[in-house]
Amino acid sequence: MDEQEKSDSAVVAMKSANKAGRPVAERAEPRAGTEGNADHDVPPRTQSREKVAHDVARIRQAAQREKAAPLSALLHHINPDSLSVAFYALKRDASAGVDGVTWRDYEPDLAVKLNDLHGRIHRGAYHPLPTRRGYIPKADGSRRPLAVTALEDKIVQRAVTTVLNAIFEEEFLGFSYGFRPGRSQHDALDALVVGIGRKRVNWILDADIRSFFDTVSQEWLVRFVEHRVSDKRIIRLIQKWLRAGVLEDGAVSVSDRGTGQGSVISPLLANIYLHYVIDLWAEQWRKREAKGDMIIVRYADDLVVGFEHEAEARRFLGAMHDRLGQFALTLHPDKTRVLEFGRSAAANRQSQGLGKPETFAFLGFTFICSKTANGRFLIKRKSRRDRVRKKLQDVKDDLRRRCYQRIPEQGKWLGQVVRGFFNYHAVPTNFEALRIFHRQIIWLWRRALLGRGNRDKTNWTRILKLAAEYLPKPAISHKWPEQRFAVKHPR
Repeated sequence: MDEQEKSDSAVVAMKSANKAGRPVAERAEPRAGTEGNADHDVPPRTQSREKVAHDVARIRQAAQREKAAPLSALLHHINPDSLSVAFYALKRDASAGVDGVTWRDYEPDLAVKLNDLHGRIHRGAYHPLPTRRGYIPKADGSRRPLAVTALEDKIVQRAVTTVLNAIFEEEFLGFSYGFRPGRSQHDALDALVVGIGRKRVNWILDADIRSFFDTVSQEWLVRFVEHRVSDKRIIRLIQKWLRAGVLEDGAVSVSDRGTGQGSVISPLLANIYLHYVIDLWAEQWRKREAKGDMIIVRYADDLVVGFEHEAEARRFLGAMHDRLGQFALTLHPDKTRVLEFGRSAAANRQSQGLGKPETFAFLGFTFICSKTANGRFLIKRKSRRDRVRKKLQDVKDDLRRRCYQRIPEQGKWLGQVVRGFFNYHAVPTNFEALRIFHRQIIWLWRRALLGRGNRDKTNWTRILKLAAEYLPKPAISHKWPEQRFAVKHPR
């Protein structure tokens, strides 16, 4: 039986609704018109959060108990309380969708609006609007398409994501880190460094899925969600979002591919898709096929796999190519590669006259094989040059727009920019990149001030004094990966 037939069989096998002994978290949802629903007021925010947290805990418990069957009644958890919590979890300054409504526009009379939204959801009268197509520039000069969702759609998606997270967090594997509660990019970075250091990793597969968010099969995605969710009303909500279309240049286009990168629910849907397409399959491959050590770290669609043996790395790459092809995905031929990397890579390559080990990039850092002062193997992480250049260019452009702001205003803003860069990039072995970024910011600031005139007042003595007053100094703030990983994973 091939993989597609197995998945279809799994979906059919898990279609049956929960029978007797249904857990409390799966009561029938409140119907439109039920007494007490129509005039339900949203309670204070703290009370709403407590009620939603209690409901989420019950859903999680039900998911733990019902491992073999999907949960059948979930829509009643999308209520005015959960919609209120979802609203206040949204970004206040996010761009408006095709409705033109911002967070602050929607906040007045919030209880009335959320009650109306709740009623439409449960009557089946809620219809999402098309997403607005936006673009953000990438470090390589290309543009990444984004889906800007209408505000009410964001609210409902956030509430549904909370429910689905409680279910699928019980399914997701440990090496999946992207967009999951309690996990961050630095957790994924720590896991990769520790894995390469502790295991016999000599080869790295750096895999890149081509245009993942634009090519996901919506049909397969719905099937995967149905593995754990049999509430047809939740499924229909997801299908409505997938089919809402994209507005660009005045025309709405609808496709059976893609999840709309940038929408609130898109990261969770991506994780569900990759869980069934890659994670479960890769875990089985590791158990059945790998003879040597093998590590896996995935952050959304960024995947790095480490191997002890080159032959296994190349066999896995070929098998993954076939696996992805079954689910409408492809690997980028120019960005996917197998490279020699690990504690023995430098010596092996030197003996063959091949030079230094190759490097690879993951989550904004370049990974480099190096050594400590006493000769021990060390993985260096340096901020990717293209990302740093892109950030500096953005600062330069913003400084041009802020040219005639008062110096304290410029200094406060630049301090936030530098602090944000340091918060992410201040990892051990990356001090030089912090120092260079700090110095370049000072240089750009001086250049911007010189453009205003008063050259005699913008000498280096003055600009260095301003930098000392407003800009944080470069310093390593993150712990070594081994230390932080040991705290979070005591085993």
